[in-house]
Amino acid sequence: MNKQVSITPDGVEDPHEAESRRRLVYPIELGPKVGEGVDVAPGVKWIRMPLGGSLAFINVWAIAEDGGWAIVDTGLNSEASMQAWRRAFAGVLEGKPVTRVFITHMHPDHIGMAGWLTRKFNVRLWISRLEFLMCRSLAADTGREAPPDALAFYRAAGWDQEALDTYRSRFGGFGRALHALPDSFQRMRDGEAIEIGGRTWRVVVGSGHTPEHVCLWCPELKLMISGDQVLPKITSNVSVFPTEPAADPLDDWLTSLARIKTIVPDDVLVLPAHNEPFHGLHARIDALIGGHERRLAHLKVEIAEPKRAVDVFHVLFRRKIDGNNIGMATGESLAHLNCLMARGQAVRRRDERGVDWYQAE
Repeated sequence: MNKQVSITPDGVEDPHEAESRRRLVYPIELGPKVGEGVDVAPGVKWIRMPLGGSLAFINVWAIAEDGGWAIVDTGLNSEASMQAWRRAFAGVLEGKPVTRVFITHMHPDHIGMAGWLTRKFNVRLWISRLEFLMCRSLAADTGREAPPDALAFYRAAGWDQEALDTYRSRFGGFGRALHALPDSFQRMRDGEAIEIGGRTWRVVVGSGHTPEHVCLWCPELKLMISGDQVLPKITSNVSVFPTEPAADPLDDWLTSLARIKTIVPDDVLVLPAHNEPFHGLHARIDALIGGHERRLAHLKVEIAEPKRAVDVFHVLFRRKIDGNNIGMATGESLAHLNCLMARGQAVRRRDERGVDWYQAE
């Protein structure tokens, strides 16, 4: 029987990867409390912002610059986050202002407070172009009714009417998790060298989790701020969404990981958005790639007979899938199914009810 994996708000956890995770080294024994911080390197502080749910917090990073702090990622737009930031400014950040705000990618737990911080301190938002534009596009859905294309997409995946009604009632929630974004930004490009705090940080772009996810690597400090591109204990959520139903984000993500391994050396301390800073970047990348290749192999066996996207959850996830996580589970399942089709290992047939059935080739 295939071993399964559990799903969290940011991805999946694979029992096969337990051994590789044990090989990772976590040099900082005690992380900060929410709104507080600890030093991870000269001039670099680790601060936590509240999230709630199975992931209680997100890691954000403060880099000392002349006159204040460059902030990398911001937390979710909420009163709790605002209070945590005020606590951080009064404490670990010593009352100094923000000089710039850097964003790894456009998910609300990363960019949610960016508008508040940039306006409060009258500073520039630094982000890749696709992440900024995608975030603006999704925020524009706030207040709209769920479009027919989206309902047809999830009906094709096998959702029943109750799930579709729930989706319709919740549609447009993305923008409510964001402070209004600034109207302009400074673009970050792959391979670019940016001086932050008197040191050179290189932009390393990945994709798959989001379209143009930025990691920041400082060779001098041997640090890499990885956002959600590389996480030590869960894998990044990689999903297909109604806006691009034929996308193959899993191949994008696996290709990105392999490329990062060729660019960033193994001796860095990885500063992830979730869990704790760790050593062992290359081993973790190998485990993430291997874990998804195993899932693809299990899935191909499962669809020897035709299956809908909702029929293969048990191959990928241990946790019960319900109304709270069916969207993420469906997106992950479709990412794996689309990857198999792109590799020529599966085909899709749509029946007269508009439901898609997948079968191994």
